[in-house]
Formats: sequence, C-alpha cells, structure tokens
Amino acid sequence: MGGVEDEEPALKRMKLSSKGLVALSNGSSSKEPVGGLSRDFMARPLPSKGDEQVVGSKGVIKKEEFVRIIAKALYSLGYGKSGAHLEEESGIPLHSPGVNLFMQQILDGNLDDSVATLRKIAPADESVVRSASFLILEQKFFELLNREKVMEALKTLRTEITPLCINSCRIRELSSYIVSPSPRLDIARVRSRSKLLEELQKLLPPTVMIPEKRLEHLVEQALILQREACPFHNSLDKEMSLYSDHHCGKDQIPSSTLQILDAHDDEVWFVQFSHNGKYLASASNDRTAIIWEVGINGGLTVKHRLTGHQKPVSSVSWSPNDHELLTCGVEEAIRRWDVSTGKCIQLYEKAGTGLVSCTWFPCGKYILCGFSDKSICMWELDGKEVESWKGQKTLKISDLEIMDNGKEILSICKPNSVLLFNRETKDERFIEEYQPITAFSLSKDNKFLLVNLLNQEIHLWNIEGDPRLVGKYKGHRRTRFIIRSCFGGLKQAFIASGSEDSQVYIWHRSSGELIEALPGHSGSVNCVSWNPANPHMLASASDDRTIRIWGLNSMHNNYQNVPSNGVHHYCNGGS
Repeated sequence: MGGVEDEEPALKRMKLSSKGLVALSNGSSSKEPVGGLSRDFMARPLPSKGDEQVVGSKGVIKKEEFVRIIAKALYSLGYGKSGAHLEEESGIPLHSPGVNLFMQQILDGNLDDSVATLRKIAPADESVVRSASFLILEQKFFELLNREKVMEALKTLRTEITPLCINSCRIRELSSYIVSPSPRLDIARVRSRSKLLEELQKLLPPTVMIPEKRLEHLVEQALILQREACPFHNSLDKEMSLYSDHHCGKDQIPSSTLQILDAHDDEVWFVQFSHNGKYLASASNDRTAIIWEVGINGGLTVKHRLTGHQKPVSSVSWSPNDHELLTCGVEEAIRRWDVSTGKCIQLYEKAGTGLVSCTWFPCGKYILCGFSDKSICMWELDGKEVESWKGQKTLKISDLEIMDNGKEILSICKPNSVLLFNRETKDERFIEEYQPITAFSLSKDNKFLLVNLLNQEIHLWNIEGDPRLVGKYKGHRRTRFIIRSCFGGLKQAFIASGSEDSQVYIWHRSSGELIEALPGHSGSVNCVSWNPANPHMLASASDDRTIRIWGLNSMHNNYQNVPSNGVHHYCNGGS
C-alpha cells in the first residue's frame, strides 16, 4: 500500500542502502532498490580475514558480533559513511539482505509486503511473528483511516488483525476508532514509520536486528560494575573514564574526626540526621535532646536544646519535611517539637503504659507509636487515636518503621523476629533470625533491612517479596548494650555501626569487606547516622557524652575557621 502523504521530515532524510540505515546530510530521500534482495532473504556466510573468530585477551568476544555492534553504534551516532566503510572492509554486514529489505518496506509503507518478509527473516517462535505482525497491521489500519479509507481499514481489522488472536483489548479500542474516528484518532493514530521500526526492533531477536544503543549499554554496564566493585567509591565528583579501570582511594570515606560535640551532660544514646541533611538531632541519658544545625561550611552548632522529658530520651524521628521532630522518653512520653522555634507543640502519652518507640507516617499527618504493652497505635498529630493493633506487635525495647507507601509497618515482635505488618490487608511477613534482635534500620529505597543481632553480627535482608538474607557484617563488639547501625554514603553503598570497643566500623555493603575501624571515642559507640545529603559526613554518639562528626581529611581547613560557641570544639585531624 502507499505511504502517508504527511510523512515526517526526519523519515524523508533516511536512506536504506545495502550497508544499513543511513542519514543523508542533504535531506534528500532515496527509494532505490537494494541489489539482490529479492533472491537472498537470509544472512549470507560472513567472511573473516584470517582464522580469528574471537577478539580480546580472554577469548569471549565473538568478532562478528563485535563488528556489528560497532557498525550499529556508528550509524546511531550519525557516522553513516564510517559505518558503511566498516561493513565493506570487514565483510561483515550489519543486517542480512532480508532484514534490509524488511526495514525498507516498513519505511516505504509497503506494509503488506513487510509482513510476508517478516515470516522469512523472523525466528520459528510464532508468538514473536504474530506480535510483530500485529504492530505492522495496526500501522496499516491507522494509515488507512488517516486517508479516510474506512472500509479498507475495517477489512484489515476483521480479516488480518483479529485472526492473530492477541490483545483483544487493543482490538476493541481499534474498533472504536471506526465508529468514532475523531477526536481520539488525532491522539493515537499514525505513529511514524521510523517509530514503528524501533518498536519492531524490540520484539525481534537481537541476532536479527541489533538493539539500539547496544554498544553504549555494554559500556555503561561495564562502568557501573566497576563502580559497584570499588570498595571506596563515595563521590559524585569522581569521574569515570573509558581510558582506564576505575578505582577510588580511602580518601573518599569519612574517617577523620572533624568535630566533637560535647553539649550533653550524660551518655548520648541516639543520633539522626534530618532528611535534607541540614540538621542533626541527638538524644541522651541526660533527659534532653539537641537539634544541631549544619552550617554552610559543614560545621555543626547547637540550634535548640529540648528539655521537658522526665526520663532519658531514647530516640528521635524527623518529620518528612524536617519541620518537626519527635522525641521518645524511656517508657514515658513522646514529644513533638517545632524545629524552627524549639518549642514543644504536642505531648503524647497513654495512661497505664509507657511509649517505647515512634516514627512518622510518610504523609506527615500521623505518627506511629509503640507501647510497653506490645501494642502499636496510630495517632493524628493532635493526639487523637486513629487505629491500634494489639497483641504481639512490638517488644518493650523496639525499633519502629513504616514503608513509604504508608501501608507496611515494621517492628520487632519477638526476640528473634521482625514483623512486616500490612495495616490494610492485615497480612504478616516475618524475618526470622537465630539470635535475639537488638535493633534494625530500613534502607532509603525500602528494599532492604539492616538487622543488629545479639551475637555481634549485622545481617542485611532483602524484604521485597519473601525476605531473604543477602549480607553479613562482622568485626564490631556488642555484649551489653543496644548498638545501632545504618546505611550511608553515595547510593547507600556502605554500612556503618557503633561498637562497645569505642570504635566506628564501616563496611562496603556489596562485598561485606570491613574497610574502616575508626578510633577516637572513649566509651561505647551507641549509634551512628550518615548524612543523607552529604556522603562525606558521618555522626557517632557515645557513652563518653560526645558526638563525633567524621569527614574527609581534606575538610580540616574548613573546620578550623568555624567559631566555637562553647558547647563543642573542633579537631585539627586524627582522633
């Protein structure tokens, strides 16, 4: 059948020669026949200079495939003459004559002929042939409608498309265009033929038509694998080059004490950076919490000291927008604070039971609280109870998290188990450990859970679908206290943890390799937090009553010039 009169200009600039699809610089088009295509539809034997059929030192790269994807890349980049020259010099064509004919028929609008050619070049998989034929005939259907040949379009739908017996919903949609061709037809009708060719390319096997940008994909994949294998990669500024293998040094890991914050009067049990990385909140045995502000140069200063709890403060939780903060007293009450003013704006408590954990719903309109009677409660911000779940939902000492979708709640329900509870469907999933669980941390993408165990191990679980153990981290010390760990660094590629031996431990997440054990504290390190906005900033809280801010060695000069406000001091390097 004929072509569409309003074929797009880009298509008019395409020429298909025996060497492939070439963009003509002068914008002209050519429909000259390709020599020999009528007799030879299948790929001819591919000659090779010499006996070498593989390239590369490992002998795993097939020469024919290698040359073809290079030629494909040249054409895609607009270097048509170079691509054609490579095919001619190597004797390795990008496509077989049959594929070239098929592509030319599509671009010329000879769609009936292209369906016939498809069956000669396509594999034996009939489902692929039918799916590809459906796309071609759908194009034919729309082009007929576009030329107001409604009866011919209807015939194509009834006698050619429908017998393929695929995508019945789409067939009904096509029927609606016959009954009411406008205005819906204006939206969904004729795709460009070059676009059709791209869609067909995704259906057909790569041995028939090489996928677009295949070489670029392979190179990107190689670079990503190198980056993920690098144990110290932790900077967006670290450029990756094709000229050499990628490798970072330890200088990308925050391993130098840049600042010591000593405003607390007793052990510091918990620290957590805000989502935007502009603040750090700390909780202490001294019954206070402190909001620290991260300055432009990276130095931290006290913004607000939060007082009012009658018992030690065990944890904090930032609101999704970082405008408010929850602080949880040990089996006492939860307080909600305004970050800008430092004022307590709500007190949450329940008669006869103490609160042991808290977190925010992703929408920021509700909070979730765990109680010492092993129940979990959902409250509006004004303290009105919305929903509660009783029974073995949480322990006396327990972490609490909720997925970003606001549906699945995570808590330690038994000494050896983490419960993943869907509050809408009431479905329950479990992470079962063989040792008592002391704490856990949810990854930013909600796909992984970091679980701290009594036996001095940290386990990484993939919680998509049925939970499965995917990593273990060892080396830190834990005998008496709750020690917390966290994800961190660029793309959360690292695991950090406190330790009772006064050190901060850092592992490479993928390999499990211990890459740093940072000395400096003089008491147990209870909690760590990695700044989500700065992969080079890590905070650690200790029984020695201090918080240490860890960074790169290169950052020392910035910190030396920050004025002290009397509640913390700066280090010139080391510990």
